[in-house]
Amino acid sequence: MCNLYSLTADRDAIARFFRVSHNRSVAFDPLRAIFPRHLAPVVRYAPDGERELVTMSWGFMLLQQGRAPRPVTNVRDDKLRTSAFWRDSFEQRRCLVPASSFCEPNGDVKPSTWHWFAVNGDGPRSLFAFPGVWRRYKGPVKKDGPNVDIETYSFLTTVPNDLVETINHERMPVLLTRENEFETWLKGTADEAFELARPYAPERMRIVQEGFDKEDLLKGP
Repeated sequence: MCNLYSLTADRDAIARFFRVSHNRSVAFDPLRAIFPRHLAPVVRYAPDGERELVTMSWGFMLLQQGRAPRPVTNVRDDKLRTSAFWRDSFEQRRCLVPASSFCEPNGDVKPSTWHWFAVNGDGPRSLFAFPGVWRRYKGPVKKDGPNVDIETYSFLTTVPNDLVETINHERMPVLLTRENEFETWLKGTADEAFELARPYAPERMRIVQEGFDKEDLLKGP
């Protein structure tokens, strides 16, 4: 699973990479640490058929009896089409979650060290996307708190590749890097989109930071 990632590129670079018009891109600053419930950029198709870059809250809200709702940040590939919690969003509301790195803690050592993964490219942080789903949530975010009306997102995980498995033995996020993959996830059939649920090739990515820092320390894309 992944509960921490970064987006160090600026809005214009992200809009160009994901083919979103400037007037369809919300303003935001680069984010070196994105945690559950944080607001972060998401790419989706608007009702008029144009791509837009908007911000949403990370994590589908799961109601819990007598407790605050819990943000569910990742959806497993083996649950995506079978769980009622996810199925409708996968079939009707897919999105792309722009990122420049993601982080996994090494729980085999104490205190845990944090390992940041990036995809290979021309620069120190090449943009990629997590395939995501989104939905509107109306309800409380705190125990006994007031109701809110927000849009939320979560993204897809699968079995780890050989590189990620050295740190996380269970899951890794699905990574997309090509325009044809972006379009298939956003507008393809459910079967076509689900074909993208596979581990990213380990030789096409690397660990770019290790230590105790819970933010991506390298500025720029």
